Amino acid sequence: MNDSWQQFLHMGGYARYVWSAYGIAAAVMLANVVAPIVALARIKRRIAREEFVDD
Repeated sequence: MNDSWQQFLHMGGYARYVWSAYGIAAAVMLANVVAPIVALARIKRRIAREEFVDD
């Protein structure tokens, strides 16, 4: 059982490329979630500042 996991994680000698591809894909998907949230927060802060200045 333990040997099958090691074989799986080793990926037939291509583990470095396979796992790095998974890591890059996960990072891109995370960025696709986080970036709009950060942008929305910036927009809200800018709008709040502009409304405060106009008063």
